[in-house]
Amino acid sequence: MRILFVGDVFGSAGRRIVREHLAHIIEGRAVDLVVINAENAAGGFGITPSLADELFDLGAHVLTTGNHIWDKREIMDYLRSVPADSHERPRRLIRPANMAPALPGFGVYEGSLPSGESYAVVDLIGRVFMNSNDDPFRTADALLKEIKARVIVVDIHAEATSEKVAMGWYLDGRVTAVLGTHTHIPTADERILPGGTAYQTDVGMSGPYDSVIGVEREGVLQRFLTGLPGKFEAAKGNPKMCATLIECDSMTGRAISIQRLMLGE
Repeated sequence: MRILFVGDVFGSAGRRIVREHLAHIIEGRAVDLVVINAENAAGGFGITPSLADELFDLGAHVLTTGNHIWDKREIMDYLRSVPADSHERPRRLIRPANMAPALPGFGVYEGSLPSGESYAVVDLIGRVFMNSNDDPFRTADALLKEIKARVIVVDIHAEATSEKVAMGWYLDGRVTAVLGTHTHIPTADERILPGGTAYQTDVGMSGPYDSVIGVEREGVLQRFLTGLPGKFEAAKGNPKMCATLIECDSMTGRAISIQRLMLGE
């Protein structure tokens, strides 16, 4: 099975660059499963139901998110009424599993491809330098006891590289891939860990790279220089699509290869 994981889609520039490249990557690389982190798709902060549908229309099987999942209020209703056994689009937009359990939505999705191969996608959020959430390590343990699929992709949405690396080692041999998101900077440490788990600390941002992690530079510089708060605007210049391509054995779930991608206009 070939899995394409697309890094944090940021604003209109990110959606545009994904729209330009996703179809030919799927076709040219014979991709079977597409997972996209979409938490910044709406102007850099959150996601709306219509933008989720846009990314599903482009070919995403599952959308993961992170700490900005609740920035657009309408997403609450999109997730609130979806049943656990549904395979409709709202069920395939997942939020971090270790957020408060009373919140709408689910943190894991299990599905199957037209070939009959099964898979699961897990969304976790870190705790270091982030808002308070439940322990992602023990949450992962609990979820893995319930997941039936052999192919399991984990999105660890975290600030600290140490926490992401620790999660990679913790889940090595138990999942197919542990891929970091949130910091918007692609890392060059992709590897297959000894137990057969593909790992990368951060897939990177699919969005404008003439920016400060997606935001217009001037506003960020003024905040650093003056200490005064200001409104952040999503940038648009020099968009790149960052993604990671993983090949795995669908019978065992073990990763065979991992490759990072960056494509521009």
